[in-house]
Amino acid sequence: MKADEGLAAPKGASSCFNRSANWTARATGKPAAFALALAVVLIWAITGPLFDFSDTWQLVINTGTTIVTFLMVFLIQNTQNRDTQALQLKLDELIRTTEGAHNALLDLERFDGADLDRISELYAHLAEKAKGSAQREIKTGSPEVESVTAAEHTEG
Repeated sequence: MKADEGLAAPKGASSCFNRSANWTARATGKPAAFALALAVVLIWAITGPLFDFSDTWQLVINTGTTIVTFLMVFLIQNTQNRDTQALQLKLDELIRTTEGAHNALLDLERFDGADLDRISELYAHLAEKAKGSAQREIKTGSPEVESVTAAEHTEG
């Protein structure tokens, strides 16, 4: 069995949703989509005098934009979640394959705020130490992160 076999794309309804979400995200992110939205708004504005700027005329644009906004929120969140997960997996792979890197940091996004603050302070301290160093060479050593491990976070 190959290591990559467990990384197959999801099947079924989820896959269908992902395909349509990807297509819609790509389509709505193009200049033509903006031009179409602008054209709809301009047509709506131009037709205002024809309908005496009635409540119904206003309701049409309000309802349309509310529906589009409502659906786009979910689409954007789905796209953002997938992009973030893919980026996180790529970073995890870099950490995993880099000699001297701390594998305890692989699931850093699952740590609570206090642990993230502790690790952040550790790296900020290392950065300050490097700035104050009389040497001008860049050192890429790995700091000790033994106080925060992945095991602590899977138990609780």
